[in-house]
Amino acid sequence: MAHIALIGASGNVGSRLLKELSDRGHQVTAIARNPEKIAAFPGVTAVAGDAQDVHCLADLVRGHDAVISSTRFTGTDFSIITDALRKAGVKRYLLVGGAASLEVAPGKRLLEQPDFPAAYKEEATNGAETLAYLRTIDDLDWTFLSPSAMFVPGERTGKFRLGKDELLTTNDGSSISFEDYAIAMVDEVENPQHPRQRFTAGY
Repeated sequence: MAHIALIGASGNVGSRLLKELSDRGHQVTAIARNPEKIAAFPGVTAVAGDAQDVHCLADLVRGHDAVISSTRFTGTDFSIITDALRKAGVKRYLLVGGAASLEVAPGKRLLEQPDFPAAYKEEATNGAETLAYLRTIDDLDWTFLSPSAMFVPGERTGKFRLGKDELLTTNDGSSISFEDYAIAMVDEVENPQHPRQRFTAGY
């Protein structure tokens, strides 16, 4: 059992991570601006918190084994979160990443493809910039888990692949459910395989 702080615990992905962590017996401090929206699961303590307030966040995550953030890239200053972890003395930081920075061919990212949807461009660019920022950090054990291109609600099958920097695809496209993604993330929490790395999960 680990003590995990989860930022963004009420969101689409965060709520699946919360359930997976609870189902595996971890103790979770679930942080959201509106804690009343956080699902009630065993071992979960819901608290109000602002990930952009370094002192508040440091107080909330102090004493935890790891912090997971499941927030939008747009509007989030991740340097504030990493500073809060340093203040709190927490070394492990796992992020719900994005697919756009994955490569579709050597040196060619999904983000830069001509058919990349304009509506997602800002969020995707900020996600790629966040990964670049993390790669400058050597005093925290960060991990950035990128989903496949289609990242949607679905089934918890436990059947998926892991990769590193290339977009995982099948004949049906590139996808993973929130539920299976949560398995991959909690597996990494329990058995760290990608310190200071990005990896990806998909079918």
